[in-house]
This record gives sequence, structure tokens and C-alpha cells, in this order.
Amino acid sequence: MPLAPRVAVVIPCRNDAEYLDACLAALAVQTHPADVVIVVDNASTDASAAVARVYDAVVVPESSIGIWPAAARGYDEALERADIIARLDADSRPHPDWIAKLVRAFVSDPTLGVLTGGAEFYGGTPLQNYLGERWYIGGGHYWIKKWLGIPLVFGSNFAMRAQVWQRVREHVDRDNARIHDDLDLTIRLRPSDGVRYDPQLRMPVSARPVQTLSGLSRRVFKVASTFAVSWPEGARWRRAQPSAGTASSAEWVPDGDDWAAEYGR
Repeated sequence: MPLAPRVAVVIPCRNDAEYLDACLAALAVQTHPADVVIVVDNASTDASAAVARVYDAVVVPESSIGIWPAAARGYDEALERADIIARLDADSRPHPDWIAKLVRAFVSDPTLGVLTGGAEFYGGTPLQNYLGERWYIGGGHYWIKKWLGIPLVFGSNFAMRAQVWQRVREHVDRDNARIHDDLDLTIRLRPSDGVRYDPQLRMPVSARPVQTLSGLSRRVFKVASTFAVSWPEGARWRRAQPSAGTASSAEWVPDGDDWAAEYGR
């Protein structure tokens, strides 16, 4: 990979024009700008596409409604445009050095395949924000790591090498709108993909998912349904087996600790 890898930022969006405007404004002032920003317009009926064009983002339509169909379409579009595919959501507010941290991490470690981080919730009560960060996202990182042996890839805050997506794109359940896309992606990854979690790589995200009990319950239930549709791929006994298809281009040998705090500094 060259010292200045090409970075594509993918943003799936459906009827979120106001949030998208703030997200794109934050991307516009990055200390290391993206080479391309791809907004996947997921059959929006509001001004989402128009907002994206104001910021010179590439607008890609996806008529199949759902976060997985939209995200996968964006990753596909990024394959020929970038070495690193970064992902956030329309309600994400990346810190000015977010892309710079990603680039620095991938350049410094050629065996790094996927880098993900945590969340800083905004817009909720102090209790909602705390529970969202520590219980909803933090708990997800903890339990998924316990079960799968690799960190949860947090959909609002991660980046992967293009070749990682090339390997797994035909294995994920990309047309299923009823599951967590990021958890499904995590299930298809293996330690040899070089998946790391950086607690210093944090992303401000809306507290909308944790502001109502029904919304939170729905998202928690989708964890079970995601594992159900991917079974037995998500079983513990399958995790040690090599993935079908081509192997990762650079083998990552676990050193007993896949936390990468140094990456965010």
C-alpha cells in the first residue's frame, strides 16, 4: 500500500437529510480529507441526495431498503476507488482527525485489516448517553469478543482494507435488511483478517437507538436474529476454521491482545 492510501468514506442514508448535512460538514474539515465520500441514497423521500451533492459526495442509489443492502452497495462502489473503505452513519459526527487516525493506523501496520472503535452518544439525557456508550456499544464489544474471538466491528465507526471486503462480500447476508449489518460482517471475519479495536478511536453518534425501550429492544433482538441467519458460521467451534475462499493477503498472528490503543495517538 502507498504511504498515502486512498480513502473512501461510505455513508448509508435513508431520509436523514438534516443529520447527513452535519455529518458531511464534519467530513469536510478533516485534517486528512477523504479521497471520495459515497452516500448511498436508500430510497429517500427527503433531501438527502441533494444535501450529499452540495458537499460533492458521490450519490449512489439503492432501492432495496435496509442498512445491509445500502452499506454493501457502498462498499462495492468503493472497491475500485480506494485502498481503505471507511464507514460511518448519517448521524455520526467524526472528530476532525478521524480519517487521519485511520490512515496512520493502516500505514503503520500492514497486517491490520479492519480497525474499529467506540461511541460517544449525543442528543440524549446523561443517563441515556452513558448507557448507550457503556452498555449498548461497550457491552456489544465485550460479549462479541468473548463469543467470536474478535472485536465487534461497530458500523458507525470502522474502516477496512478493500481486499477484506473483496474476500467477504459474497459471504455476508448483504440482502437481508432484518439483521445487524455490522454484526453479520464481524461473523464473517477471522483473526487472520487482522481485526483490531482502538478504544481511542471514538465517534459521536446520535442517542436515537437508546432513547426508547422499544427501539433498544428491537436492536437487541436483532442480535439474536443475526446469529440465527448466519448459523453455524457464528458458532464458537467454527471460528478456528479458515474461511472459505481466498485467504487474507497478510497473515495477522494474534499476540494475545487485539486492542490497539496506540493506533489512535
